[in-house]
Amino acid sequence: MSVLKALIRRDLMLAWRQGGGTGTALGFFLTVVVLLPLGIGPDQALLQRIAPGALWIALLLSVLLSAERIFQPDYDDGSLEQMALGPAPLEMIAIAKAFAHWLSAGLPLAIAAPLLGFLLNLDPALILPLGIAMLIGSLALSLLACLGAAITVGLRRGGMLVSLLILPLYIPALIFGVSASTAGQAGPDITSSSLLILIAIVLTFTVVVPLAAATALRAYLR
Repeated sequence: MSVLKALIRRDLMLAWRQGGGTGTALGFFLTVVVLLPLGIGPDQALLQRIAPGALWIALLLSVLLSAERIFQPDYDDGSLEQMALGPAPLEMIAIAKAFAHWLSAGLPLAIAAPLLGFLLNLDPALILPLGIAMLIGSLALSLLACLGAAITVGLRRGGMLVSLLILPLYIPALIFGVSASTAGQAGPDITSSSLLILIAIVLTFTVVVPLAAATALRAYLR
């Protein structure tokens, strides 16, 4: 556990110092949220209706934008090979990298999204459910980003390939995340069920993604 804590702390320090992944994700998210009302026009009712879905799509794309940096720098400088030879299994390294990515990119975006929702005329009653759903769902997005980064770690300029490979896997998290974010608009039973399904998706990815990511990394490190 000390090795994993050190790895998470190292990745967070690198993300803070370099600012590439976190800054790019936040900048892209803010750009989408600011430009979307200008493109749609002054229809406030329409903006309010699409606000939860638009915020989720902006969150998803922003997380994808920083996915390539999860493993690529460590692969390029040989650090990933040293990690593979260390005491921690690759599965644990993968989940630690995914958690560090969530802390540096997914979590800040999930916190900022409801606060920036006023730019999209977000219903104030949706701020709390949207925030809860995004805090949970963003972890699933970071786990899938980790999987895509592991699959393409040995490929140059694999950022676009990451999106193409794992974008279909984002669909269930996106559907139930948006549904859980709409509070009681679709009925309290539907909302609570969607949130429970979203939690189940996160738990499933927490088990499956480290195994798949470790398998992909071993294939590149042979």
